[in-house]
Amino acid sequence: MAETRSEPESRVAELVNRLGRAVHCIQFAHGLNPAQWETLRYVARANRYSRTPTALAAYLGTTKGTVSQTVKALEAKGYLRRGPQPADRRACRLDVTDAGLEILGQDPIRDIESALGNSGLEIESALVQLDRMLRGMRSACGSRSFGVCECCDHFRDAAAIADTAGPHRCGLTGEPLSNSDKTRICVDFRCPEDGN
Repeated sequence: MAETRSEPESRVAELVNRLGRAVHCIQFAHGLNPAQWETLRYVARANRYSRTPTALAAYLGTTKGTVSQTVKALEAKGYLRRGPQPADRRACRLDVTDAGLEILGQDPIRDIESALGNSGLEIESALVQLDRMLRGMRSACGSRSFGVCECCDHFRDAAAIADTAGPHRCGLTGEPLSNSDKTRICVDFRCPEDGN
């Protein structure tokens, strides 16, 4: 016997799917594809631990091979560069170039931000609900949770006041964090609410 679905839940699922398709389509812009835009956005927002091809693959939910091809294309366009990871010279670190930052100024995702600003939607409430929905979807498909450092269970606010490197500290690595660091995406994010 088929499971009955709630009409509002079905409608929301349909709208989320259609929004996803629309977002995908608008990202074929300025000579880039959606994966390249998402890669640039991620690398620009990721912290020093998370700007690696492995972390990028986990964030995008794709293979290292696919990420390698995307990175190569962005390097060829002059938007990304690879270098050694300071903590592990065998690992590769990704950085957005000045040209990459410039093209991010034309990011088509800003069209979505404009649409949200004109929608009359209660943004804070929508943000909480969409974040909860995303966490549930990640859990269902077994993908890793990423988040902003200052919202992480590992974040220690003002734990290193005497540190000149930063007023905060990562409870996982023990390293100091600056005010800028605390606003970045981290591969080792652990949500205080659910331990992910």
